[in-house]
Amino acid sequence: MIEAKNVYKGFSNKQVLTDISCSFEEGKVNLIIGGSGSGKTVLMKCLVGLMEVDKGSIEYDGRNFSDMSFRERKPIRQEIGMVFQGGALFDSLTVERNVGFPLGMFTNMSPEEKRERANFCLQRVNLVNVNRLFPSELSGGMKKRVAIARAIAMNPKYLFCDEPNSGLDPKTSIVIDKLIEELTDEYKMTTLINTHDMNSVSELGEKIIFLHQGKKWWEGSFNDILHSDNIELNDFIFASRVMKKFKSNGA
Repeated sequence: MIEAKNVYKGFSNKQVLTDISCSFEEGKVNLIIGGSGSGKTVLMKCLVGLMEVDKGSIEYDGRNFSDMSFRERKPIRQEIGMVFQGGALFDSLTVERNVGFPLGMFTNMSPEEKRERANFCLQRVNLVNVNRLFPSELSGGMKKRVAIARAIAMNPKYLFCDEPNSGLDPKTSIVIDKLIEELTDEYKMTTLINTHDMNSVSELGEKIIFLHQGKKWWEGSFNDILHSDNIELNDFIFASRVMKKFKSNGA
């Protein structure tokens, strides 16, 4: 379980996160949703240590991540898999070397062992015969699956996905959602997804945190959303659905 306890984060004179307390559960797909400027990206960056909290704490299974030094955090970082919004693949590396990159950083595996693990992860995300290709030769959906393969290479306990469906068509987005759901169950991971994709919310919404103006405004499941009278949440969900329909109609 990952916990944020009374987290505050600001920049200059702007307070971005205010007294955020929430937990993200093992074996579940946990979603962070909210409009632009709500603080969801900053919260995710604080959770993985890309940003430091100003006040409060981040804990991983009772381990206070916020109080640790850079060196002390290394064991936890090795348990984290990250899928960045754009995939963040290395353009100069082949698919196989992209997937094996964290293995070279954090393990003493031989080159053959790294190749075997990379191949296993690529097969797990349903990619074959792509090992020697470069990212520029892949479709958007394939790039996301390579990014997921790299994220699970270290057999992580925690998986973070920042807008995993960004830039993908609806059909491919469903494939990515299903893959993340399957991997979460298979690896018993604590998975966090930062998203504004309402299909992801409806399909994966076991635990949803809604941020509004830098505060935790609502918490529950997708089924709870359907019966919620939270005005700001309903406004966000309705606006997101209208915009998605508008875009899908080619407007």
